[in-house]
Amino acid sequence: MMAKRTLRRRMIRFVTALAVGGSAFQLSGCDPDVRTTLLLGLEGTTQALSDALISAFFLTLEDDDTANTTLTTT
Repeated sequence: MMAKRTLRRRMIRFVTALAVGGSAFQLSGCDPDVRTTLLLGLEGTTQALSDALISAFFLTLEDDDTANTTLTTT
């Protein structure tokens, strides 16, 4: 009996298939307008997701003490 693949391995295979593009969606036989629309949509979504993840990463690196500073007068 063969062991069941883990979720991680299945996701890696799925992402690899998506990265290949044409073989995942069989876009070669598709109408050129539909193919262009689909690829532009995927490009925009991927770019927006990566921008959000990068921004979130750098926001976690910011110093939280800057919001809690108070001015003291003498």
